[in-house]
Amino acid sequence: MIAWFNSLPPTAQMTLFSVLKIVCVLAVLMPMIAYSTLAERKISAWIQDRHGPNRVGPAGIWQPIVDGVKSFLKEDFTPSHVRKAYFWLAPMISMIPALLTIAIIPFGSQLGSQKMVIADLNVGILYTFGIVSLGVYGIVLAGYASNNKYSFLGGIRSSAQMISYEIAMGMSVVALFMVAGSLRLSDLISYQTHCWFIFKQPLAFIIFMISAFAETNRLPFDLPESEQELVGGYHTEYSSMKFALFFMAEYANMIAASAMMVTLFLGGWTLPFGGLDQPAQSIGMGLAQIGIFIAKIVLLMTIFIWVRWMWPRFRYDQLMDLGWRRFIPLSLANILITAVVLWAIA
Repeated sequence: MIAWFNSLPPTAQMTLFSVLKIVCVLAVLMPMIAYSTLAERKISAWIQDRHGPNRVGPAGIWQPIVDGVKSFLKEDFTPSHVRKAYFWLAPMISMIPALLTIAIIPFGSQLGSQKMVIADLNVGILYTFGIVSLGVYGIVLAGYASNNKYSFLGGIRSSAQMISYEIAMGMSVVALFMVAGSLRLSDLISYQTHCWFIFKQPLAFIIFMISAFAETNRLPFDLPESEQELVGGYHTEYSSMKFALFFMAEYANMIAASAMMVTLFLGGWTLPFGGLDQPAQSIGMGLAQIGIFIAKIVLLMTIFIWVRWMWPRFRYDQLMDLGWRRFIPLSLANILITAVVLWAIA
C-alpha cells in the first residue's frame, strides 16, 4: 500500500490526503452535532432543576442516536399546497454552508508533514463570510416554498436579521487583520502565540460573539422561529428528516461559529505553555493540539447553550436597533482606533 501511494504523482497524493482529512473532519463533526442536542437538553435540565434524558443508555447517552432513527422513520409529509422542488431543496441549503465553512479552519498545526486544515486559503476569512451569507437562502426559501404567510414572515425576518448582523460581524474582524497583516487564518493563529486577540481586541470579540448568536438564530435572537408570533416560523410545514435537517444546520452553524471564534480570538489550537504554541514535532503533540482546539469549541458551545436558557428573547425592534445603531458604529470606531494606534507605533 505504501509503495503504491509513493508511486502516485504529487497531485494525486495531495488529493488523497485532502479526502482523508475531509472524512476525518466529518467523522468528528457529525457526532458533535448529534451530541450537542444531548448537551443542550442536559444543561437546560440542570439549569431548571429537573432530569434530562436518562432512559436510553447510561445517563441517556444513546438519546441522539434514537432521535436520529426516529427522524428517519417518521412519516415524511409534504403538504399539497407547497412549492415542492424548493420545499425539498431548502433544508439541504441550510446545512451545506456550515459544512463548507469548516473546510478553511485550521483545527491543528500538523501531523507529520500534513497541515491540519483542509484548504489553507490566503483569503480564508473572505471565503468564510461569502459562504456564511448563503445560509440565509435556505431559511428564506423554506418560508417561501411553504406557501404559508407565517412561515414566509419567519424567513423574511431571518434574512433581515442575518444581513444586519453579518455587517457588524464582518466589520468587527477588520481590526484583527489590520493588526496581523494577513487574511489567512493560519497566519492569525501564528500571530496569537504570545497574546490572544481576545485580550488585544475585546470589543471585537464581544461584537463577533453576540452577532454569532443572531447569525445562528439562537436565543435571545431566535425571532425567525418565534413560536408565539409565527406558529413555528419558517419550518412550520416541515416534518420527519427535513425538519431535523434545520436543527442539524443550527447546531452545525453553532459549531462553525465557535470554531471561527476560537481561530480568530482564542489562539486556535495553541496554548501559551508546554510548547503547545508551536507546530507539532510529534504525532502525540499534533493530536494534543487538535484536542485543545475541540475543547475550546466545546467551551463556546456551552456558552451558546447557557445563554439560551438564561436570557429572555429580544423584541424585533430591539434586535435591529442593537445591530444597526450599536454594533455597526462600535465596529467602525474600533477600526478607527486600531488604525490610529498602528499609525502611532509605526
